[in-house]
Amino acid sequence: MVHTGEESWQRVPIDPQSVAAPLSRAAVFLVVTVKDDPAAVATVKDVLSGMTDLVKTVGFRDLGARLSCNVGIGAAVWPRLTDVAPPRELHPFREVRGAVHTAVSTPGDLLFHIRAERDDFTFELERQLLDLLGDAVEVADETVGFRYFDARDLLGFVDGTANPAGGDMATATIVDDEDPEHAGGSYIVVQKYLHDLATWNRLPVPAQEGVIGRTKVENIELPDADYGQKSHKTLATITDESGVEHEILRDNMPFGRPGHGEFGTYFIGYSRDLWVIERMLERMFVGDPAGSHDRILDFSTATTGSTFFAPTRGFLESLGG
Repeated sequence: MVHTGEESWQRVPIDPQSVAAPLSRAAVFLVVTVKDDPAAVATVKDVLSGMTDLVKTVGFRDLGARLSCNVGIGAAVWPRLTDVAPPRELHPFREVRGAVHTAVSTPGDLLFHIRAERDDFTFELERQLLDLLGDAVEVADETVGFRYFDARDLLGFVDGTANPAGGDMATATIVDDEDPEHAGGSYIVVQKYLHDLATWNRLPVPAQEGVIGRTKVENIELPDADYGQKSHKTLATITDESGVEHEILRDNMPFGRPGHGEFGTYFIGYSRDLWVIERMLERMFVGDPAGSHDRILDFSTATTGSTFFAPTRGFLESLGG
């Protein structure tokens, strides 16, 4: 679908979650599964309906910390939480298997993307949230992210340069009247990548820049390659059949435990159209043309993969009694 930018979301009041919140200094990415039990589902619905109040309860201590939490709901748990038909593109993460690398699919019913300028606030919100959820859920993945210098990943490159800005952000991320029952929502895809930093750091900087498609120090975009494997920047740029480019919002965060040799990037992409992120992953893992995968995957391994939909705040509130 081609989006003109002159969209009805600009005319009709909606209450999306904090999708367009500024990039933060701290984040927690919490993925849980919901137990197959009516009491567990009831607890989850009650907690989700009170998320706005919970964020306020923790965040009032320092409004400058800009605490927020986006809730994503997975396809498998959706019909257990509501009788409302799911968003039209929502389905479980589809594994993408290339000749060399695979984007794996892993369990996840709910995503809590917690952001703030202070890591004590992200910690406290997660703590209180899990206390409320209790044994209704099981933690599938918990990743604590941090801002690394001037928004760089652990490979040393600036991350998120291609994000939309201004009014383009809502156009790229917020569902409109193409799915009116879910207008104001946003699709979310998350993946956890682990980096082989030792091998990466042995590459000369010009070779690293060729993989990424930007200069390392200045973050200047490099021309597309005329032949051979394309850069990450090129493969992650999605255009439709009409030649219109479709953007997504990345809020990636580095994470790591040097004492355990763990270094990674948590990818989180928000999009108005799920197919945009899915096509990006296909281009990265299968290649364009097929067999010419994204060379960043030779140094970064995807260990998780889940898809969610972030409904409006009003939808979450409606889940409570």
